[in-house]
Amino acid sequence: MEEEQHVSEDPAVSEDRQEEAGVTFASLGLSEPIQKAIGELGYEAPTPIQEKTIPPMLAGRDVLGQAQTGTGKTAAFAIPILEKIDPALHAVQALVLAPTRELAIQVAEAIHSYSKYVGRIGVLPVYGGQPIQLQLKRLDRGVHVVVGTPGRVMDHLRRGTLRLDAVRVVVLDEADEMLRMGFLEDVEWILSQAPAGRQTALFSATLPREVRRISERYLKSPVLIEIERKTLTVPTIDQRYINVSPQQKLDALARILETETTDAVLIFTRTKNGAAELSERLQGRGYAAEEMHGDMGQAQRESVIRRLKAGQVEIVVATDVAARGLDVERISHVINYDIPNDVEAYVHRIGRTGRAGRSGIAVLFVLPRERRMMVEIERFTGQRITPMKMPSQADVAARRIGMFKDSIRQSVEEGDLDLYLTLVEELVEEGLELAEIAAAAARLARGDKPLTVEVEPQAREVPRAEDGMVRLFIAAGSRAGVRPGDIVGAIANEAGVPGKSIGSIDIYDGFTFVELPSQYKDQVLEKMSRATIRGRPVEIRVATEEGSPTEKPRRPPYAQDRPDRPRGPYRGDKRR
Repeated sequence: MEEEQHVSEDPAVSEDRQEEAGVTFASLGLSEPIQKAIGELGYEAPTPIQEKTIPPMLAGRDVLGQAQTGTGKTAAFAIPILEKIDPALHAVQALVLAPTRELAIQVAEAIHSYSKYVGRIGVLPVYGGQPIQLQLKRLDRGVHVVVGTPGRVMDHLRRGTLRLDAVRVVVLDEADEMLRMGFLEDVEWILSQAPAGRQTALFSATLPREVRRISERYLKSPVLIEIERKTLTVPTIDQRYINVSPQQKLDALARILETETTDAVLIFTRTKNGAAELSERLQGRGYAAEEMHGDMGQAQRESVIRRLKAGQVEIVVATDVAARGLDVERISHVINYDIPNDVEAYVHRIGRTGRAGRSGIAVLFVLPRERRMMVEIERFTGQRITPMKMPSQADVAARRIGMFKDSIRQSVEEGDLDLYLTLVEELVEEGLELAEIAAAAARLARGDKPLTVEVEPQAREVPRAEDGMVRLFIAAGSRAGVRPGDIVGAIANEAGVPGKSIGSIDIYDGFTFVELPSQYKDQVLEKMSRATIRGRPVEIRVATEEGSPTEKPRRPPYAQDRPDRPRGPYRGDKRR
């Protein structure tokens, strides 16, 4: 190996420098399709490993990166790979080796999501434990990127079902872990089969002697990138997590807000669309919620912060960039509605609570496929995140009753009840029971805010998307100003469909798709034929396909049987 070019940087210093210098993905030289895709995924600014890795990889340099999982390194090598892929060439052009099946799947899914607007890019994860015939069929049809474990990749190479003669980039991800698992000889054999003129990138949390030996033998004049990552602790913050499915998120959030004793709450989403949609939904439930994201002007953001400090706003739904530097002492809870893209972002998020020596609570929503990131967060902070159960309907009801009792006690303590006591005495003299009078007064005081939680039988029986759901086409989209709240409101109010039963909503420029249980199809088509959305009548019918001649959503081939993956350009609504 020729002499390394060494790039090292403290992430905290890098973040400050990014803000000052305006380091963005656009300034790193990425194409518009890639920028659009990662923007929708919530990537607002590059992490240190991305900032230091993407430019040399785009320039064709070999890279030796010392970085742990959770720093954003997958995007650091996946994005340059996609920039180099020729969609018209149906051959394997990039190979990524990963130590485990789980990581191979995770990397493959990430590359799929980044490639959304690039073209038809085929990405195939190959690993042991999956029937090899499925992989053989996909390889025979042609894929552009293979992500696999060393053993299964070797198997395909020896069978002749995987050819590397068109490979331009090879990436070794978590190299130290692969060597620890005994894959050293396998990795070296695979590298010996790849074209000599390829670009190679190696990423490892540590650089033991064996990793150094591989880099010296197979990398040419690599750029050495070291990202120093300090373990940060947050001792005054009570960190909790809750396991949820995509369709449970909103209900779980509402129950937490109802059962926790909160002052001000900061909720994080990945994208500005997600922040806008969630704040709108919370407003619809009666919460004083505001959105805050990078597209808002500084004056708008300062206005939100000012009202938050003054107690005029209870909840702020924000993206990572918008919340940088936010210092409001009254924030008692930080809720990670969407798990962050890297572990350092998590620490910055939860650091918005527990200010000025006060205690704080941080809640992390974790989808099944996000467990690995949560483990990396615990490893980084050196603290365990404790599990919490989703509050039950009984918990919500008990909380409401307890708060109502407290308000009655407070009113009694404040006194000045003479007029009301006289009124009660008169009602008793008229023959009413004292307890009944008190109960009736309590009901009047509550108004339309019930003490119990109403259970909608229809909502509990909603089938899964693949079991009894119907997809409807609505001839109005984002150009007409349509938002998810408009769709939910129109269907719920006009057709009488429970809001919780409405499934995914995919909003395009000129039209919208919405899923709902088949049992509601006829009443929705009938009632909505006379309804309006955004003040204008719209056509609504059963969708005959998942797209249109001009805007057809593209799904990764192997993700068609994964109902939890986003299925349209609007990723904000995944309630199933």
